[in-house]
Amino acid sequence: MSAIFGETLRFQQREGDDVALVVLGDEMYARYETPEGYTAVYDHQAGAYCYADVDAGSFASTGRRVDAGPPPSGVQRHLHEATAVRNGRVKARHEAMVPPGEVAGGREKFLTFGPSGGLLPGRRLSSGTVTGLTILVDFPDTPAAVGTSEVDGLLNGSGYTGGGNAGSVRGYFQTMSTGRLDFGNVVVGPFRMSRPRLAYANTEGLLVPEAIQLAVDAGVDLSRFDSCDEGIVDSLCIMYAGQTEYKGDLWPHNFVHRKEYNGVRTELYIVTSAGRRAEDLSIGTFCHEAGHMLCRFPDLYDYGLAEREGDDFKSAGVGMYCVMGAGNHLDRGKTPAPISSYLRHLVGWTGTEVDLNAGGRFEAKQGDYDTVLRYKTDLDNEYFLVENRSRAGFDQHLPSSGLAVYHCDIRGSNEFQQGTREQHYQCAVLQADGHLDLEANANQGDGGDLFGRVEGTAVSHGTRPATRRWDGSESGLTISDVSAPGEVISFLVGEVGDSGSTVVGKSEPRVSIPDGDANGVADTITFDSPGTVRAMTFEADITHPFSGDLRIVLLSPTGRRAVLHDRIRTGRNLHLELDSEPPSALAPMVGQPVAGPWLLRVTDASQDDAGTLDRWRIEITVGT
Repeated sequence: MSAIFGETLRFQQREGDDVALVVLGDEMYARYETPEGYTAVYDHQAGAYCYADVDAGSFASTGRRVDAGPPPSGVQRHLHEATAVRNGRVKARHEAMVPPGEVAGGREKFLTFGPSGGLLPGRRLSSGTVTGLTILVDFPDTPAAVGTSEVDGLLNGSGYTGGGNAGSVRGYFQTMSTGRLDFGNVVVGPFRMSRPRLAYANTEGLLVPEAIQLAVDAGVDLSRFDSCDEGIVDSLCIMYAGQTEYKGDLWPHNFVHRKEYNGVRTELYIVTSAGRRAEDLSIGTFCHEAGHMLCRFPDLYDYGLAEREGDDFKSAGVGMYCVMGAGNHLDRGKTPAPISSYLRHLVGWTGTEVDLNAGGRFEAKQGDYDTVLRYKTDLDNEYFLVENRSRAGFDQHLPSSGLAVYHCDIRGSNEFQQGTREQHYQCAVLQADGHLDLEANANQGDGGDLFGRVEGTAVSHGTRPATRRWDGSESGLTISDVSAPGEVISFLVGEVGDSGSTVVGKSEPRVSIPDGDANGVADTITFDSPGTVRAMTFEADITHPFSGDLRIVLLSPTGRRAVLHDRIRTGRNLHLELDSEPPSALAPMVGQPVAGPWLLRVTDASQDDAGTLDRWRIEITVGT
């Protein structure tokens, strides 16, 4: 499936100019809003997008076009349909994907739970030579502007760079599979559809059967595309003229159309657009949808199915870090993200498996798609993977650069952003900054997600994020001493040290805490001991008439920050005691270098009450 996460796109109307709308969703279910945040629906009677209101739980057109001025009085921004309405539409779409003869119901759960060893059920063609059929179609009001030779280059070209693409679709899959899958396409057409383009954007189920019939009537022999001699077309793509329209039959998607033509039947297919000119052609969406069709890769993002989770919250899954998440949109689809090592490993594209459980120093090479670095737990279905995702090659447009650590469970689901024993992702990026932005749907990835250069412990059972198993128990994985992003990243696996020596630092500054001053007061304790923090305790005494005014922050020698007290109402004066055991606010300090200045900053948000930082103390158990 192809999801849109708040992009502003242009949409065709029957009358008048195209309109700009913000899209949120996928081909299962999507909402459309004006750039100002008002919900819009296509009004068939008006032939235009109109402001929407909610009637009996469903969106209804107000009849006022979004390009005709402000909305009617009383219409609110960011409307949502009732959960039951939304889920009913999603379920109906999923049922339409079930081929005849297969058990209906529950199909939606297969899409992310991955019952086939983490993959989608169905016929898989992830190795060998596969030749697909791509049918170009245009419309009476939208003639083809891109020819078969240009599409052939996009799909099959060797060293292809047309339109700024980083390669062809064939080259992408050859690279990701290290030559195990040779996926080419025969391009036919363009064939003229019977209806105007907009008719297919506002209906479902018309485009694909008509396009296939046009190709068959023109003499295309479908048996040429049955590499397994099973009477089934291996790969079928309908590529339509004009810009991508994220609506109806024209929304890029992977579905089922089972019908027999001259003894050969169609099965899975994909739909995508050819664009308005050759420069519009991009490989990202084609690679994403072909990943579903050929390899049975699941989507690694959250559909927000309320009937699954009890809510309709959409999280980002792996975000931009895999083409099966949101990575197909990188560089406008021209340099999509790689297929993550999690999915490459599932389909057998990794010839070399490095066992991280052995411990020691390891190297991860950027773009080494034949290798997987794996840390096993006691459960076959749950494990960790490590991958170099430095900005180069197909990773060059990622939002972050460095070492990626994935927490994997082939029985998990990217519907579950909760991170609990029973509800967790199938493949989770352990975000180095500990912010959980992907789970919270705050973004599709940012600069703090991957591990850059780290002296000391980068991630372990006691850090945030942690390498604990989903049930909360310790996995044993500790990664430390990570080198800077680059062609090769080296890192250590194993306990940072177990010397158990302890260092103690004390300070009694007895300094005033200024009122209403953002800088507050700062004091420092300095250590010269080598090693890193295995465990830590903190104590502080502050005299203050109202401790709810205070904010207390500790900074390690590398600048890592831990907010220890943030305007919590605890009455008069404050005695604070913390240890580093998660989920303590002190947990981020585990793995930090001991040597250097440890800075404590205390600020007072109020103008009325004065106080004093009397004393503070830190005790560190050192690992070497």
